[in-house]
Amino acid sequence: MSTSPDLQTLLDEREILQVVTRYARALDTKEWALLDDVFVPDATGDLASPTPLVGVDAIRTRIRAALEHLDASQHLVGNHEIQVDGDDATHRCYLQAQHVRQAAAGGPNYIVAGRYEDRFRRTDNGWRIVHRALVVMWTEGNVGVVYGDDA
Repeated sequence: MSTSPDLQTLLDEREILQVVTRYARALDTKEWALLDDVFVPDATGDLASPTPLVGVDAIRTRIRAALEHLDASQHLVGNHEIQVDGDDATHRCYLQAQHVRQAAAGGPNYIVAGRYEDRFRRTDNGWRIVHRALVVMWTEGNVGVVYGDDA
């Protein structure tokens, strides 16, 4: 006989999903300030960058560099796995991100597919990401859309 999750666990999982959705919305709307409601101030990240990122400002700078110049992006996330352990949690989901820059030499589209692997912490302001790793599984299209036409 399996035990069902308690109400608090279900509420925690729901709030974590809202944080993950807020992250995607921040990226796609370029509302960079929303990232303060996604990450703890001293969060770390491995977001396809040459070095690990330390602090929400470094994470924001990395994301802006990749997305600011785009005409549009759409980050879709799904297949969420969440494990809550008191005031800590882990989250994993798959993603597919479409990037569009009409003026890019070589074509306007670049798709990244992979997964996010996160560690969360409950804070006074709700659940926030402590560490986010982007694991790229495959890409398709013109990488110059994101990294510039010289890529």
